[in-house]
This record gives sequence, structure tokens and C-alpha cells, in this order.
Amino acid sequence: MSRRGDSEKEQEPRTDASASGAEADANTIANASASAETAAVPELEKLVAEKTDLRNTLVRLQADFDNYRKRIERERHQERHRGAETLVEHLLPVLDAFDRAISAHPDAAHDEYRTGFQLIRKQLFDVLAKQGLQKIETDGKRFDPHMHHAIERFETGDEPDGAILEELQAGYIFHGKVLRPAMVRVAVNPEGGDLASNSSAN
Repeated sequence: MSRRGDSEKEQEPRTDASASGAEADANTIANASASAETAAVPELEKLVAEKTDLRNTLVRLQADFDNYRKRIERERHQERHRGAETLVEHLLPVLDAFDRAISAHPDAAHDEYRTGFQLIRKQLFDVLAKQGLQKIETDGKRFDPHMHHAIERFETGDEPDGAILEELQAGYIFHGKVLRPAMVRVAVNPEGGDLASNSSAN
């Protein structure tokens, strides 16, 4: 009996030692976990900052690419516009040639030829008009230095000062830009004041 009791007494300190060892292990694990969490906070903050930087970089790149695409489209449109403008400008003398041919022989014997020239000229002008060409109007208009070029000033009391008497060569506008001003003969009324002052007032 005494040996058994002694052995039980001997085992009690070991149980206490095991418990304290387990508690120490738990504290160690807790401390290690806390240390890991503490170390993970800066790493997490770093990752969040990198993600934010990458997102901002992506947004900037998307905006830059969108601006680049718009600029390229605008430049292409301008190149097409300039190409069409150059072609139209080179075809204006052809329209002039048709106008001269139409007005060259007003007698009835050339009516069929004149009608043919008129039809061809109309077809050509319609094609150019679809590209944006417009004729500058002169009938019943007053002289406008932005639209007209006065080749001759004709003194008369029958017309108001600055009235266009005759169109000598047609003028054209392409997409709002004057490709060529109309060459005109302008009335100068001695009682109507100076042509320049009237044209500037208009």
C-alpha cells in the first residue's frame, strides 16, 4: 500500500509539470500567432497600396489609349477632308470649262450640244456637292469681301451701291471654307456712298 501511495505522490508533480508545459506551448503559439498577425499587417497594407497603384495605372492607361484613339480618328478624318478638298479644288477648272462651253454659243443651232454640256456639268457638280461643295450665290446679292472678289466697279445710278451686277467666274465653298471667291462686277452708285464702307457694313 505504501509503495502504491508513494508512486501516486510521485506522479502528481509530473501532471503539474505537463499542464504548465502545455500552457507554455499555448502561450508560445498565441505569441507566434500574434507576431504573425503583427507582421502580416504591413504586408497587407503594402499589397493594398500596390493594388491601388495598379488600378490607378490601369485607369490612366485606359484614358491615354482613349485619347490616342480619338486623336487618330480625328487626324484620319482631317486627312480625308484635306484629300477631298484638294481633289475638289483641282476639279473647279473643269466646272469653269463647262460653264464657258455652255455660254460660248448661245444661238439655237447649238442647243443640243449646250444641253449635253449642261447635263454633264450637273452630274459632275452633284458628285462634288455630295462631298460638301457649294456654289457662292451672286444673283441679287450685295458685295461681300469674304465671298466675292470685285474685278470691276461699274458706276451706275440704276443699282444700289455694292450690288453685284454680273458674275464673271463662279465661286465655291467647301464645308464652310471659301475655296475660291466669286469674281464679280459691282455697282458703284455715286449717291450711295463708298463701296468699301457699304461692304464692311454688310
